[in-house]
Amino acid sequence: MTATLLGGKASAPPATGGAVRRPRPPRGRRLAPYLFVLPALLLFAGFKLYPIGWSFVLSLHRTVGGVDTFVGADNYARLIDDPLFWTALKNTGVILAVQVPVMLALATGLAVALNSTLLRGRTVFRLGFFLPMVTGLVAYGIIFSVLLNQEYGLVNWLLGLTGIDAVPWLTDPLWAKISLGLALSWHYTGYNAVILLSRLQTVPSELYDAAAVDGAGAWKSFVHVTLPGLRPALLLTTVLSTIGTLQIFDEPYILTGGGPDNATLTIGVYLYQTAFKFFDFGYASAIAYALAVLIGILGVIQFRVLGDKS
Repeated sequence: MTATLLGGKASAPPATGGAVRRPRPPRGRRLAPYLFVLPALLLFAGFKLYPIGWSFVLSLHRTVGGVDTFVGADNYARLIDDPLFWTALKNTGVILAVQVPVMLALATGLAVALNSTLLRGRTVFRLGFFLPMVTGLVAYGIIFSVLLNQEYGLVNWLLGLTGIDAVPWLTDPLWAKISLGLALSWHYTGYNAVILLSRLQTVPSELYDAAAVDGAGAWKSFVHVTLPGLRPALLLTTVLSTIGTLQIFDEPYILTGGGPDNATLTIGVYLYQTAFKFFDFGYASAIAYALAVLIGILGVIQFRVLGDKS
């Protein structure tokens, strides 16, 4: 009113209901996040996407006399009639069906033991069981090949002290599979136990107290409290172990080279031999894609079976 009387113009009151429009940042600031991500994207494209795509292209070709010839799906059809591929698939399936459940059962028991308050020096034990995972694949493969050598291996020497004859750990088809399973279990059990232990430590202690009040013993508490609490971690370790087992290469290649009599020939070893021993890169690429499809199918099945049903 005063401003009007003095001849001035009354200013409009500031808007309070509308959103404040901020100035648009400069173009350089808008592009900065993408520039920071660009090196990682280039590396991913060059060392991941390009090899994956080129491998698929190779799977559609066959090299004859140094010349690549387009053969379409012939390499994939060849898998059906290849007895070595099915032998490798069967051997890998046996390891997956036998060694992985045994390893995860041991890892679960180990995680429960390491989580017990009755165990003193738990940190030392946790470190000790995890250390095998830090050991390089080639290094521990060579160690096991020396330990399990039939003639001068430490294991057979210890067995000899008890009057037991030398075991052909790496030269007999059955014992070679057992040796491979022992090596894999030694290397990966502690790793899976640590994953399960980290999940086990999040299970509320009140659940165990309630189970004890209801009269549940140690076994019932394990079945009805511990296992349901471990379900997400068990799913994770099962999927990771499945993927790792289907891709297994270092251990059978170093311990037995896929023998004896192809008893430990896995898909990974067969793929390597096909590509770098016989230089059939097209067929090796087809094996790789067949393996990727198999891993995807098993992964979906495991998520459906072990995943959260809620």
